[in-house]
Amino acid sequence: MTYFAAALAWLFVALALMIAGVGYPAADIASADTLVLVHAVCIGWLSLAMCGALFQFVPVLVAKPLFSEKSALPALILLVVGLCALIAGFLSLGGRLPPALWLLPLGAVLLVAGFGLVVVDLGLTAWLRPTGPARFVLAGLASLVATAVFGSVFAFALGGWAGSFGDAVLASGVPLHAIAGLGGWLTLTAMGVSYRLLSMFMLAPDPDDRRTKVTLIAGALAVAVTVIGGALAIDLASGLNVVLSAAAVLGLLCAALYGRDVAAIFRTRKRRQLELNMRMATLSFASLGATAFLGVALVAAGAFSTHLGAFAFLAIFGWLSGLVLAKLYKIVAFLTWLETYGPVMGRAPTPRVQDLVAEGRATKWFAIYYLSVWAGALSLLAAEPFAFQITASAMTVGAVGVVSEIVRIRRLTDVESGLRLPAGAVAPCLLFARN
Repeated sequence: MTYFAAALAWLFVALALMIAGVGYPAADIASADTLVLVHAVCIGWLSLAMCGALFQFVPVLVAKPLFSEKSALPALILLVVGLCALIAGFLSLGGRLPPALWLLPLGAVLLVAGFGLVVVDLGLTAWLRPTGPARFVLAGLASLVATAVFGSVFAFALGGWAGSFGDAVLASGVPLHAIAGLGGWLTLTAMGVSYRLLSMFMLAPDPDDRRTKVTLIAGALAVAVTVIGGALAIDLASGLNVVLSAAAVLGLLCAALYGRDVAAIFRTRKRRQLELNMRMATLSFASLGATAFLGVALVAAGAFSTHLGAFAFLAIFGWLSGLVLAKLYKIVAFLTWLETYGPVMGRAPTPRVQDLVAEGRATKWFAIYYLSVWAGALSLLAAEPFAFQITASAMTVGAVGVVSEIVRIRRLTDVESGLRLPAGAVAPCLLFARN
């Protein structure tokens, strides 16, 4: 819960920056302000939320306890402090703070330490039974390592501590860093977790292992071609066009195969009436498809570099952020129910998981969020910064509404008073779980 709370706080930081016109599209996509915004979203919001979910669900995926329960809190502290240092370094780089470029290497070291704890803990846990969705997690963690390596080199280069090698990597390696992070760490991991969550919450059979393995191979090859091929291209001082083209084809194949797998889960589900989190997840899957279509269309039109910001925005906020918000809505309800009512099951009347939520009220907040994201992508394609700020404001309204519903879940606000706290049950804390 603490990871989720920290992640949501960073989401609101990012939304506030967009509303204020800090970063792209008000500034250049490679500016220091944009770096602040991108890392607040990708590390602060998405990565912290993903780590929190993985600490809960990797043990479920492998039917084994977490390798170490004690590393989660130190990792969170290192990640938050490291991100704050990195962002302060970017602000210094952009002239918004006094010169202190040493903050960039410091932030990188702290972030590597934090993510290192996460990778070791989750990697050793998933390795106990590396089958099915756990393989996606392992591939995602490997991609996280590559992302952190590139990011560290960039931070030291911007701080003036990496020499000519760091400058060469910084000059050409940003696409490799972005693909390893968004395409490998966040997307492959989200795919693996979603396989398990979709099957669990829709009462569907686990997806065919042979099919998901092909999906993983396509995605992992896309990241491997990017990282290894890109590193060789930089070392040989050759262009990245061939590497990025091959990775794009493999990435599109992975997205198509994932869509096939998800469709099969929906077809075979036993729970015919979809809960809100599943209905909203379908909008995230639609956003993933729209992102792939947009990428192909922009490449065909020779305008991908011009509209890279719109492509990345739709992937980050339509596909990844939308899926995380939809699943947080269910995950928090499920974990709150286990924490509060699990100890008294069979000894007192207890509510269902669905009794903790008010889906009718929450639907409008998700609708506002998704519609605003799609409108925001259109405003970026039309190069209308002011319109984008308006859509970011609407996104914030939707996100605030969703988070207020999550807070109500933790407070048991929507549970009937007669069932709220039966004898022996203890009310959950807002920011951390008691057990």
